[in-house]
Amino acid sequence: MTLAPAPAPQVWLVVVNLPVPAQDFSVPHGWQGPVPTGCRVLVPWRGKLVVGLVVGESEPRGASRLREAVHVLDAPACPWVTPQTVQGVCAWATDARIPAGLIWGDLLGVGWTVDYSHSVRAVEGADLSAFARKAPTTLWTDAGAFHPALLDAVREQGLLEERFEGRPRTRGVIRARELAEVPAAARAVTVLRAVTPPPAPLTPRQTHAHAWLAEHGPQDSLNGWAKAAGVSASVVTGVLNAGGAQYVQAAATPPPAWDWLCEAGPQDTLSAWANGASMDGTPLSPTAAGTLLARGWADTVQVLAPPPALPGAVASEINHDLPDRLPEAPLWRLHGGRAASRFRTLMPRVLRLLGQGRGVLILAPDHATLRRAWEGLSGLATHAGTSAVQLSGQLNDLQRGHTWELVRKGAARLVIGSAHALAAPLQDLALIVVLEEGSDAHKLLSGSRAFVPDIAARVAAAHDIPLAALGATPAAESVPWPGAVLPPPRARVHIVDYATPPEQPSLGPLSGAHLGIGDMGYPISHDLARLLRQVQERGRQAALLAPRRGYSALLRCPSCEHTPQCRNCDVPLRFHQATRQMACHQCGYHESMPDRCDNCGEQMWKARGPGTEWIAQEVGRLLPGMPVYRMDRDRQDSLAQLYEGEPGVLVGTQLLLSHDAPPNLALVAITLADTWLNVSDFRASERYHRLLRQLAEWHPARAPLLVVQTFQAGHPALRVLADGRDTLAYPAAEERARKELGYPPHARLAQVEITAREAKRAQMAAQELAEALHGAGATAHEVLGPAPSPVARLRGVYPYHLFLRARSDARLAELLRVLDTRTWKARVRVDVNPRGGL
Repeated sequence: MTLAPAPAPQVWLVVVNLPVPAQDFSVPHGWQGPVPTGCRVLVPWRGKLVVGLVVGESEPRGASRLREAVHVLDAPACPWVTPQTVQGVCAWATDARIPAGLIWGDLLGVGWTVDYSHSVRAVEGADLSAFARKAPTTLWTDAGAFHPALLDAVREQGLLEERFEGRPRTRGVIRARELAEVPAAARAVTVLRAVTPPPAPLTPRQTHAHAWLAEHGPQDSLNGWAKAAGVSASVVTGVLNAGGAQYVQAAATPPPAWDWLCEAGPQDTLSAWANGASMDGTPLSPTAAGTLLARGWADTVQVLAPPPALPGAVASEINHDLPDRLPEAPLWRLHGGRAASRFRTLMPRVLRLLGQGRGVLILAPDHATLRRAWEGLSGLATHAGTSAVQLSGQLNDLQRGHTWELVRKGAARLVIGSAHALAAPLQDLALIVVLEEGSDAHKLLSGSRAFVPDIAARVAAAHDIPLAALGATPAAESVPWPGAVLPPPRARVHIVDYATPPEQPSLGPLSGAHLGIGDMGYPISHDLARLLRQVQERGRQAALLAPRRGYSALLRCPSCEHTPQCRNCDVPLRFHQATRQMACHQCGYHESMPDRCDNCGEQMWKARGPGTEWIAQEVGRLLPGMPVYRMDRDRQDSLAQLYEGEPGVLVGTQLLLSHDAPPNLALVAITLADTWLNVSDFRASERYHRLLRQLAEWHPARAPLLVVQTFQAGHPALRVLADGRDTLAYPAAEERARKELGYPPHARLAQVEITAREAKRAQMAAQELAEALHGAGATAHEVLGPAPSPVARLRGVYPYHLFLRARSDARLAELLRVLDTRTWKARVRVDVNPRGGL
């Protein structure tokens, strides 16, 4: 009889919150059932237990013994992350050559720490004394009594039994004891009581004192008795000494503060007890409350902590008769109009899906967009009989944990959040909506460098649900999708063309006649100056968008053209006038402004490239008495008066758009639009166009005049807005141009950055990598470079770049796998779908 081969042991793939690939672990001892994909487990890691996430099953490899996962924290029927989401994220990480632990560490903002009680004991018959003098016995003992390394050594030998229990979050409160539980000593009081018949002989005064005590009852003290009976203390002392009175124990009247605590319920602190009782007419100090606690009238006990407060949904009016005109397609888009009109158009689709008991996920790139989406859409959940929750870095750990549990248990089916929300365990997810899908704010700047819409597309495909893009203007990548374009908000645009100054008054109602290039005014042109004066005269508000923070982009010696440079980067130092410091905005290096030029000794400096400080200073000189506010990373003034309607001018960087527009905004100006165009990035003009559209719709109700100061007045990204064309016009033209050039969406890009402390070493490593790619079959069309970075030295290292251009994600993954074929003599870092510069 032939025995059937034993089934292969199950091996789980587990990611931990570290920049490492998923690791193989064998199943916990005694585990029965399928792989708990999406559940958290406790696994041994470097001598201690850490939380990991099961992301799949692995094939057993060789005869090497794997470490066992120790404990499964989540029920497989209710995983921490849905298996489909796990599949989508891990597929993206594999193709992007990103360690799974790195991307999960970026996306999963909750669940990596768990509060639990941990008990251990030795397996039956095991003697662990060889491991340490103090080792676990066969009795259950708290694991904290032993060193984690000792437990891990015993665990690795299979000689340890472990027990885990979740510990609910509690808080200490002060609670009144039941009267019967109050110590007898606290409930009793010593009093003076009369002895009858009275002893003889007593003086008349003593007889009177004795009779009074017998009639009126026990007294707390001799002095109280004497004062109440109207005699001296010596008289009552004589009665006591003669045997006419005696001290006895009697039941004490409960303190009024205890009565108050019984009625009001547990209090968080002694001060809260004292303050509450005093406010209700029962005088009590914190010290007296502490005395009552010490005497046993109250206890400090642990009770379940209430859930943390979460952002409340914003009520919204629902038009149930509004039809759903959005496409039924795997990928679709909705752009144009203002944010409120886009949300109104989206409402019927979201309401229908929520009404079916399904989930909807909405991803925002930044806090401002998230806030507007919450205000416009969160109220839909109530109409559908569910709840809406936020998930973002703005919540603290407790809030994120509670929010996650609400989603996991199905109590909330509308999730609006940042990248942290992408892994939210929504039950029966039906739709993912990405807001402003082309925004660079979707790029995770640390760790994985993931572009959130890319991962959202993989997650949507894994769930087999639609992915929608919604925003002011579509990205070129989403132009081919079916969708709807709403009429653009009315835009009033005035262009100040520095390249071709007007020569005749008829060229513009605001432009002066016969002005040369040097006579147009900079950084505030004469046109903009006139408009700002009108804003001041009429008591209105204006906002000026500056290209950078600080005072100027650089300082230059007028004699020898020397420019102070950063010690770590090949970039000029930015000048900050308020602090008289020159700083590098790349690495943070800063130094005081020198008195003289290091090169020629000249004492004068010439500032170039105005920043927020310079422009705010110019506005202050131009408009005496007009309040001027700044909004940038260095300084964020309070805008309370502006929001109350007071006149003023707001000067800032793009941080302005993270705040609501002032209510009386009449003028918005870009002081130098070319800053957004003069970037070595094929997306620069698209980014510029998106900025213009966002400024045009910044005010929710009116269309302030938009002044654009530029040397490229004829740029199509600006002209389509000035000519009143719809929001699809420029992205569609950009998409056609990219098709001819072979750029996204008609190709997939990855940037390979090679860095070293020596330029030659970085160059050689980059060249070797390029040759390896070509040797593996990559074509000249697929490999661009290598070339040095536009900034030759950055943070002390020399970066070289290679760009990989592939027809599909699968081909891009093939090219990236070449990087794993050998060890390179420099640091190699991959950025799939790079944003911000070539």
